[in-house]
Amino acid sequence: MHDKAFSHKDGLKMHTGEKPHQCRQCDNAFSHKQYLISHQRKHSGEKPYQCSQCDKAFSQSANPIEHTITHIGEKPYQCSQCDKAFPSNSHLINYQRTHSGKKPYQCSQCDKAFSLNDNLTSHQKMHTGEKPYQCSQCDKGFSQKGSLISHRRIHTGEKRYQCSQCD
Repeated sequence: MHDKAFSHKDGLKMHTGEKPHQCRQCDNAFSHKQYLISHQRKHSGEKPYQCSQCDKAFSQSANPIEHTITHIGEKPYQCSQCDKAFPSNSHLINYQRTHSGKKPYQCSQCDKAFSLNDNLTSHQKMHTGEKPYQCSQCDKGFSQKGSLISHRRIHTGEKRYQCSQCD
């Protein structure tokens, strides 16, 4: 037995690996309630943190801070295998998986694997039937944001793909 003591209950939970805060929409569990709340924004699509320089919104409080560097144009993180550079280390790490082919995020429902956790989270909504993206014109729901964007073109009449032979 070891005699490790903590001044806060959360410190003990982190130490023991206890994760009492369970997500009701997936298998993830968390040691802190705030981590669960932050995680649940992935399911709801809620993005309460906005960039002060553009309309982009984020689900995590640290994301707008990391994002602001894109407005400066600075890309200090260089890929060691090619000439591509990125504004953040996390973008570089994600990109480097294209070289390695690594797909560490495995779906627990099927055989699909993904290089990005966000892609796995998005994919899992298809299994749960979750449709957090609602069309404001007809109330149709979608599991993927891109599907909602494509659907909206029905209402706007936008036709993005022109046949080059019918001009």
